[in-house]
Amino acid sequence: MAFLAILLVSGLLLLPGLSGAAQSVAPAPVTDRAEVSGPSRSPASTTLLPLVPHPVQGFARARHVGHAYLNVDPEYRRASYWARLHSLVIGGTWLFTERRVAALPLATPDWDALRANATPTVTWIGHSTVLVQLDHVTFLTDPTWASRSGPFSGRFGVRRYTPPGIPFERLPRIDFVLISHDHYDHLDEPTVRRLARTFDPVFIVPLGIKSWLADRGIHNAIELDWGQSVTLRGLTIVCLPAQHGGGRTAIDQGRRLWSAWAVLGSRRFYFAGDTGYYHHFKEAGDALGPFDLAALPIGSYTPREIAKPVHISPEEAIQAAEDLRAAHFLGVHWGTFALAREPYDQPPKRLAAELERRHLDPHLAWVLAPGETRTW
Repeated sequence: MAFLAILLVSGLLLLPGLSGAAQSVAPAPVTDRAEVSGPSRSPASTTLLPLVPHPVQGFARARHVGHAYLNVDPEYRRASYWARLHSLVIGGTWLFTERRVAALPLATPDWDALRANATPTVTWIGHSTVLVQLDHVTFLTDPTWASRSGPFSGRFGVRRYTPPGIPFERLPRIDFVLISHDHYDHLDEPTVRRLARTFDPVFIVPLGIKSWLADRGIHNAIELDWGQSVTLRGLTIVCLPAQHGGGRTAIDQGRRLWSAWAVLGSRRFYFAGDTGYYHHFKEAGDALGPFDLAALPIGSYTPREIAKPVHISPEEAIQAAEDLRAAHFLGVHWGTFALAREPYDQPPKRLAAELERRHLDPHLAWVLAPGETRTW
């Protein structure tokens, strides 16, 4: 029974739409363009720095009731606990079965470009893990090299069926790491421990995750609220709202903030993390855009009645890219873990169909193979 309880709890925590606050708060009005302030340039070292958050005008700070943070959408409602449990137990046998899913074919990274770090590049590692190079700085988003996504350092949970596009041992030096929220498929404990030991990067995280890292001996971190920014090695990193949730156990739901991120330098990069569709995309585009590249989730959107509040569909990703005024967007959060009911290869097909239906340039959306490097 104890083992079954562990499976049920971990399954509910991994199921799309599982977490997030049930209440919301309306955002502050957005000005024509947000003013981003911060120190002119930080030292080149990526060891612990006296980084100080600075306010960004036009974005509401995160609100909370009790110990739980709130989403910005006043209509936000997550599926009930019983609806999620029913989906898991009755219709969710897919979550714990070792489904025979073929791995996506891997590409060969552009090792010369990654070593040179002379032009902006993006390499999809898998799921929401992206290796980005901008202005001679290299950073990762939501890194996971785990073979399973789940509690107890991945001993339980969902099997990874596509290996990382770059072996950990072949990573270039990592200057900083962006974490969007604390769900297991976005904050993998063994991976962040290994990154800290190997590179000692600065971890830039939403409120509440810094103490989680410190409890695991990782102290080179700074946490930001929505509407705060920090400048590191000439890049300005802005913490932005997302519509999602947080929590790694049944008793810490909503206690750590979730976010999107903007990284501003000679180019502008947006990372959505996990999110449902709301006007926070347009607010970010109006205030900080246009963006040269946005990394947007396109998978784990079923069952829709549960996932819709917290996971955008491929069609909504296209609308989000337009809201952000993004020149291109990279589809992430698919093809790696069996987290939802849609076939693992469905998201790119729906993406292509929607682009064709709307008569949009097919080059707007980038669907990369794991390991594929592209200049942006």
